[in-house]
Amino acid sequence: MLVDFFMEVRKARVPASLREFLDLLAALQERLAFADMEEFYYLSRLCLVKDERHYDKFDRAFESYFKGIENLDDLLAAMIPDDWLRAEFERQLSEEDKARIESLGGLEELIEAFKKRLEEQKERHQGGNRMIGTGGTSPFGANGYNPEGFRIGQKQGRHGKAIKVWEKRGYRDLDDSITLGIRNIKVALRRLRKFARQGAADQLDLDDTIRSTARNAGYLDLKMVPERHNTVKVLLFFDIGGSMDPHVRVCEELFSASRTEFKHLEYFYFHNFIYESVWKNNIRRVSESTSTWDILHKYTPDYKVIFVGDASMAPYEITHPGGSIEHWNEEAGAVWMQRVTDHFDKVIWLNPLPEQYWGSGGSLGIARQLVGDHMFPMTLEGLEAGMRFLSR
Repeated sequence: MLVDFFMEVRKARVPASLREFLDLLAALQERLAFADMEEFYYLSRLCLVKDERHYDKFDRAFESYFKGIENLDDLLAAMIPDDWLRAEFERQLSEEDKARIESLGGLEELIEAFKKRLEEQKERHQGGNRMIGTGGTSPFGANGYNPEGFRIGQKQGRHGKAIKVWEKRGYRDLDDSITLGIRNIKVALRRLRKFARQGAADQLDLDDTIRSTARNAGYLDLKMVPERHNTVKVLLFFDIGGSMDPHVRVCEELFSASRTEFKHLEYFYFHNFIYESVWKNNIRRVSESTSTWDILHKYTPDYKVIFVGDASMAPYEITHPGGSIEHWNEEAGAVWMQRVTDHFDKVIWLNPLPEQYWGSGGSLGIARQLVGDHMFPMTLEGLEAGMRFLSR
């Protein structure tokens, strides 16, 4: 049964692996979820879904598969384990209920009768006192009354005496086009990792210590290694002011997450487009600017370059000398961007504007072309796509 459920999840394009499915089976064997559909839902989602953008796909797969439990043939095919039913019954029965069940011949008789009537019944049943259905007095079904019964496919019992509820659940939608938050940014940035051990050997290498101690006839031989660091080097260029003011918050979150994830990070600011200079302090941007030539000479080609901006300006600000609205630039911004892309191996542009508003022309189309069409929206999906490109 659970193998089919796992295949349904995979069919819904949730990237669940066999290892994660085995983890779910191990968790069920330890009874982390037992005889409770809601507990099973959360446990299976925890084990099989590692990225919250797949919650909606998982919910649809879960609903699609377990919706069939309400059909009697599928319920029979599910082969409900005897110990599952017994444990659930015994956990919820009061002493009075147990006495009434004994009047029917005992719990074993009740379970056997339930299975037998499942085999006999082939359609929905309304009313009555024997078959599985609704509104009757049979021990099995929904919206009826029998103190020794259990309920199927009913969210709330009319009498509060049913033993088990198997109900259809509804789930809210999540998708990967959401605007980034700092937690999502950190998760996406982790795709851009390349670990290496550098520096002083100050961490215990447990595996090597065990091997060396064993070879040394049991005498302790400590082995130390340098700490692992993410060796990826990143250059961040932020567009500030003007049309970027509404996007300050998401840029701050990106900046904060980047400083946490990357040990080798340098950042600079520009306005609208990159020209002959950039700066680190916006208050002193006139007196303490950094030459773009110095950046090209100082930082090696293996730095990953990320421009962040909406690329919304007059096209001449990119294509013509003197196009800058703040100063006279001797060379066009497009010339400087070409030098950047020629020097660095990987350059991308992150755009906080929704992708459906980009279009193919204007300043945004020019900027996109200058970075080799490697412009990505600042959504979870877009940031992950950008990190995948940089990590190649």
